[in-house]
Order: sequence, then C-alpha cells, then structure tokens
Amino acid sequence: MTSAARSLSEPEVLAHAKRRLFPPDGTETDTEQSSYVVADTQFAKEEWLPGSPVDPDIRARLAPFNHVRIGGGYPDLVGVARLESDLLAVERLGEEPPLIAIEAKGYASGGVDTRRGIVQAYDRLHEANAAYVAAPADAVSGTDRTLARELNVGVLGVEPTGEVEVLDVPRVVGNRTTSEAAALRFQAGSQGVANASFGLNHPKNYLGYPLAHDADGDTATLLTEHRVVSAVDDARRGAAFLGLIEDGPFVELTPLGREVVRFGNARCGSAEAALSQFSEWYQSRRRFVDLAPAWGQLARRVLFSYPATELLVTEIQTMHDDWQPEPSLVELVEHAHELHPTFTVELFIRSDETVRRRVLTDDGSLRQSALEDGSVYHSPTVFQLKAMLYHAGILTERGREPHRLEPTEDVWALRQPV
Repeated sequence: MTSAARSLSEPEVLAHAKRRLFPPDGTETDTEQSSYVVADTQFAKEEWLPGSPVDPDIRARLAPFNHVRIGGGYPDLVGVARLESDLLAVERLGEEPPLIAIEAKGYASGGVDTRRGIVQAYDRLHEANAAYVAAPADAVSGTDRTLARELNVGVLGVEPTGEVEVLDVPRVVGNRTTSEAAALRFQAGSQGVANASFGLNHPKNYLGYPLAHDADGDTATLLTEHRVVSAVDDARRGAAFLGLIEDGPFVELTPLGREVVRFGNARCGSAEAALSQFSEWYQSRRRFVDLAPAWGQLARRVLFSYPATELLVTEIQTMHDDWQPEPSLVELVEHAHELHPTFTVELFIRSDETVRRRVLTDDGSLRQSALEDGSVYHSPTVFQLKAMLYHAGILTERGREPHRLEPTEDVWALRQPV
C-alpha cells in the first residue's frame, strides 16, 4: 500500500466522492432536475485531527454545510440528484430524484474503519433512497464488499489521484420522507432558495408573468408596456419559484398559474385587460392587499402554496401563542431551528462556506453572536420573501436587504394572529 494512499483523510475521500456523485454543473452529467447536496458541519472545521489542517480547497469543495439527520444519525454527505446510470442498480424512483447518503472513511491512526462506514450507511437507508460508503480503494477488502452487498450499500473506492471507482452499486429503495429530507428536496427542486430565487420584492411582479404569457403578444414586451415590471428575467424566475410556471426552453403555466389567468379573466375580461390594471399600481408604496384587495388576496393564496410560507406562519403563530408576539429575526431562527433545523438553515442562512462555518458549530448548533450579523442571512428570504408576505397582508413589516438588516430588531410578526 502506497504512502499516498495512506495519506487520504476522511475529508479528502468525501470531497472526491462528492465530485463523482454530484459533479459540478456542466461536467460529468446532464441532470434532468437541479440537485442539492450538503456536507456535515464537522467537515467545516479547519483541522480534521489535531495538527492535521484541512486544505481550504477541500472545504470549499465540500460546502455548503448543514447537520442533517437521516436514519439514526448524521451522514457525512447527503443530497438529492439524479445519478448516472452506472451508480445505481435502478436509475429512477418515481418522478423524484433519489435522496442519497454517503459515509466516508479515511486513514486515521494507520487504519480505515470501512466496516463501520458500511453499517452507518446501512442505517441511513431507513430514510434515504440510496446509501454509499466511500473509502481509499486499497483499504476496501472483499469481505467489506460482501457485507455491503448484503446490506444494499454502494461502495466507492477512492484512489490517491482522486479518481473514484464504483466497486458496488446499491439498489434504490423507497422510504418515508421526513422534514429533514424534505428540506433538501425543497432546495433541489424548482422552488429552492439555495443559489438564486426571488429577485423582486413585490408579488404583483410574479402574478403578472402568467397573465403576460397567456395574453396575445410577446411576454416581455407586454410586461414592460403595461409597466408591470422591467426586470423580466427576475419575474420569470420568481414565477417559477412560486409555482406559477414551469420554466425551461418553453414556459408552461402550472395549474396555479392558470388559476391566476382565470382570476384575471373573471375580473377584467382578458389577461391583457388585467395587465392594464397593473399599470395603475406602478411604483406604489402602499401595501398591495390594501391597494388592490382582491389581487392581494390572490397573492396571499399563491404565497401560501410556497413551501416556506406555511412553516414560517406556523412557527410565528406558535411563538405568539407561547411567549413572543413580535419575535425578532434572531428569535425566529433560533426557535424554528429547534423544530426544523435543516429547513431553517437552508431557508435563512447563506450557503457560503465561511458563513455556514460562522453560524454553525461542529454539531450543527447555532452561534447566536453570528445570527446578530445581518450579512449571514439569505437575501431572497429576509428581503424579497418577507416583503411579499408583507404585501399579501401576512406579516406586519417589510423585508430588508442583509446589509441594512439589524437581526435583533427585525420583527417577524403576523398581521392577523389567531
């Protein structure tokens, strides 16, 4: 066994395995649907073992970090993606991409505990659709591979060069979806907030898109001529995040988007006539539900179909009932994290490596001092989404850009608690 092989640490093994299963966009695979993957927060630390610093490039490749419970523990890496056909015994699981968990083992004190990694990966199959163990290729024995096949665990052999050989493939299994798994599916889906989501902070900009798409004429031209919105690309992207359209080479209205068109036709006679009404609201600062009550209620319905809205309203109502009628952003994040840790981190905290390391401890707990800095928050949530919830009459205050945010003073209260 070469000294190079013996130098493969667990973070290095995991980084190579991540690149093989979840390649960067436009490299090894052309996915049908976006993917999302996180490494456990323990891999965000600067030293893996005392005196053994982690290469910053390895940390950057493993980012973002989160502490996600799957099965009976916290996998080293967990994500949602459609994998290449040579990585799974069954390529598809219904309409959704599989939830994948990886346990990595590297050299520590001269050995590699591959057997423990296999057993840990097997435990993740209580909730994951596929599980793998990744280890230095020279450390994987025939006995290890036999055990892995018996337990339906895939085996990835990592070479010192970084190449990854698929030694055994797992079968895809169906499992229940927990709130933790749902958070990753949310990020991987068309409504996730991981990379970019809402670029505009008024719901009328997104309601106008399906109307312009349905009306006669060019969508972008109609939106600008009727002074609905000039940032057409942002409106299109936001309409997709809200589930009003299915974006792609050709835009298609979803059932919710068609309902917006029906609403516009019923009130105004046609989609284009409805767009003409939008021009009356150009640059208005008034709360939308007060300015145009019927359209504001429609915006409220659309926003409640967005997965994050129900969680936010439920937890803010709970805080109102139990102890805090006007929680600050810090208080809301701390409370929601106790009940929905993965979803809360993904929704509120920027996925940048340095930010996640500042906010999360090795065991996934929150550092309150970091939460008091507005720059750690995800702008599409604390600015755009919150502003839309304000305009729809759900929250009492507008959102603010992270650089203007005072998290301990930023109030997240329901306008109409029950």
